[in-house]
Amino acid sequence: MNSSTIAAVIAGFGTGLSLIVAIGAQNAFVLRQGARRHAVLAVVAICALSDAALIALGVTGVGTVVTAWPPALTAVGLVGGAFLLCYGFLAARRVLRPDPAAVLTGGGPETGSVRRAVLTCLAMTWLNPHVYLDTVLLLGSLASGRGDLRWAFGAGAALASLCWFAALGFGARLLTGVLSRPKAWRVLDGLVAATMLAMGGMLVAGA
Repeated sequence: MNSSTIAAVIAGFGTGLSLIVAIGAQNAFVLRQGARRHAVLAVVAICALSDAALIALGVTGVGTVVTAWPPALTAVGLVGGAFLLCYGFLAARRVLRPDPAAVLTGGGPETGSVRRAVLTCLAMTWLNPHVYLDTVLLLGSLASGRGDLRWAFGAGAALASLCWFAALGFGARLLTGVLSRPKAWRVLDGLVAATMLAMGGMLVAGA
């Protein structure tokens, strides 16, 4: 591996990490599952593999095709905006009406089914329009500017996703003391609600 390839991988890693590390529904869900130590491996794998697949689509130029077809962008904006608004309202409801049992790391109504965790994670990932904007469109366009090194750039971004979700999911247990407090989850849910409602409103209005 020559220096140019290494530089492209590092650039992709840094760019991918800067886009992934943000307050959002997906990160909050991974953190919640990690704190409860429930279906962590499955959740981390879904998030990382989904990002890798979407980044690969962006690197191949799918993002350019999508942006050239206005109806596709409108559909993504409406469906994604509706999803973000719904999740934002749910997060806001948890702030106003917290369930003490749901924040305990030892259990809660969401910890009983691996299937439910997997389906929720898939929805958080594939119904979130921000994932497509960051991976397929933004990372894809940045990768295309690197010519023959675009796949090295994409590999670096995919590696950043894997490292981040693994650290978030498996590292959450180190924050068990803090995350076992209902107030901590109310603050987190409040930030998520504000972010999701603002993003959802802008997407629906812009569509």
